[in-house]
Amino acid sequence: MSTVLVVEDSVAQREMIIDLLQGNGLQVTVASDGVEALAHIQGDLPDLVVLDIVMPRMNGYEVCRRIKSDPATQNLPVVLCSSKGEEFDRYWGMKQGADAYIAKPFQPTELVGTVKQLLRD
Repeated sequence: MSTVLVVEDSVAQREMIIDLLQGNGLQVTVASDGVEALAHIQGDLPDLVVLDIVMPRMNGYEVCRRIKSDPATQNLPVVLCSSKGEEFDRYWGMKQGADAYIAKPFQPTELVGTVKQLLRD
């Protein structure tokens, strides 16, 4: 069973994403900010990360950059999931190494489909 790390500071958003992924047969672990996410990844490497951008302590762009610049985690798929839905935000997210970018609010099928596709690659 694949493990997805959900990094989201909003409890309501986090719970909704967890329920959605678990309902589709995935194991889910959580972090509430970027610093916690990086510590978690160092300790227990997930199969994929769903990452919010706007968070306290360290934003999602920085977390993504760090994941992708570390040889130990550079192949870890990252899905940025953010309310920042402008074209520039998407462009900047992909420049940081994200494998996918989903703007909130999203369709549940979009998130689940993207996650499952990246886990298959």
